[in-house]
Amino acid sequence: MNTISVGVGEYAASRTPGDVIKTFDLGSCVGVVFLVPHLRMVGLLHVALPDSSINSRLYKDKPGMFVNSGILALLNEMQHLGYKQNDRTIVKLAGGATIMDPNNTFNIGKRNLLAIKKTLWKYRLGVLAEDTGSSISRTVSVEVDSGQIELSSPARGQWKL
Repeated sequence: MNTISVGVGEYAASRTPGDVIKTFDLGSCVGVVFLVPHLRMVGLLHVALPDSSINSRLYKDKPGMFVNSGILALLNEMQHLGYKQNDRTIVKLAGGATIMDPNNTFNIGKRNLLAIKKTLWKYRLGVLAEDTGSSISRTVSVEVDSGQIELSSPARGQWKL
């Protein structure tokens, strides 16, 4: 088994049997998972902020940091592996929590989720399942072979999405 780690603002896609793509500590960040069953392909994006207009330099250096550029960057990465826009694609989300913002001053998690759904709509994609919100951090692992998504959190243990 080969584990591909995805950090904040990063993304990865794979069709290699035995690969697992994993990202850690999603608080207000959101893990966007793309599953393309007939290609046995998975993609995972760890997005931190809703819109790249706040930092154009970071947008160029690390497009995965922002929803509006990260989803496109991941879809482009998947196209290099044979993905086509009309392929049946399953999208699942995890994260978007309220962490270190008890008064909901910034609402980054909620803003990320809204931006993701609006951006997916542009690509004619919808979310099939999500484990979002609350005040827990989540780690996400996606298996290429099965498309199985496992979530874990110190607060809740392990569960499937």
